[in-house]
This record gives sequence, C-alpha cells and structure tokens, in this order.
Amino acid sequence: MSDPSPVRPAVPVLDVWCDLQCPDCRAALDDVRALRARYGDRLELRLRHFPLEKNKHSFAAAQAAEEALEQGRGWEFVEAVLGRVEELDRAGEPFLVEVARELGLDAEEFDTALIDGRHILIVDADQAEGKAIGVSGTPTYVIDGERLDGGKSQEGLRERIEQIADRLLAGQE
Repeated sequence: MSDPSPVRPAVPVLDVWCDLQCPDCRAALDDVRALRARYGDRLELRLRHFPLEKNKHSFAAAQAAEEALEQGRGWEFVEAVLGRVEELDRAGEPFLVEVARELGLDAEEFDTALIDGRHILIVDADQAEGKAIGVSGTPTYVIDGERLDGGKSQEGLRERIEQIADRLLAGQE
C-alpha cells in the first residue's frame, strides 16, 4: 500500500562555524539561542568546528563537543564551554572533562576520547570544509549557500538569518 501524503522536504540547515575558545562565538550565543527558540525543529542548527590556531585548547574543545554530541548533550556542552571561555584558556583539557561531569555526562569517556582522538577526523573534516568555502574566522554562519561572517560583528546577522530561514520555510508550504 502506498502512502498518498506528500514527502515533506527536509528542514533548512544553518551551519554555525565555531571555535569553542573564541570570545566572539560566546557573544554569538544569544543569537544562536534565539534562533533555536524561534524555529525549534523547523531549522536544523549544525555546529561545525573551525578551531583557530591562536586558541591552543580549541581543537580539544571541538573533539570534546563531538563526544558530548555522541552522549546526547552537544549544544548544552557547547553553551557551557563558551560561557566560560576564560576557564578553558586557563585550565585546558581538564576543564572540558569537568564540564562534562557537571552536565552529568560520562567524564571518564570524555577523558578517553580526548586521549584516543576518536573525533579528530570529524573536526579535521569540518575545518577543511570551512576553509574550502571561505571560512576564515568565527563565528561564521552558512544558510542556503550564503556565508555570513560574525567574527567582526554580530550586528544584523540574526535578522539576516531569520529572513533567509523564513523565506526557505515559506517555500516548503
């Protein structure tokens, strides 16, 4: 028996290119939270890793975020780390394990994941893709093929993202 209902198109995707040790990414958290609240599951927000060389713990933080995602609490972990960038600057990898523990995640598994590097390929692939599409700083957003650079200023970016998302969602109806 065939289902006569039309296939619903996939939801629009907003890629958020981020460095978890970046103060500008922390400043962008309010916009990301507002977008998640406004659109819920009608807009897929994907964390994409773009650790900057100047931030010595950002590559480990990106791997830790992948472990948090695997344990079902990716965005919570990202928000917790970005909210405490200074602590990450000071404490490094032990801070990432501490945040995992605070969130009720398996901190031992976090520690193991950082040691065995099981998420390195994901982080490397994100970074390579980011470079290929012209990402040079963080945060950078990509929605419907349009790249929006938030590294210099977040001013007006959320509104532009909302315009594009609203247009995409209207086209699905």
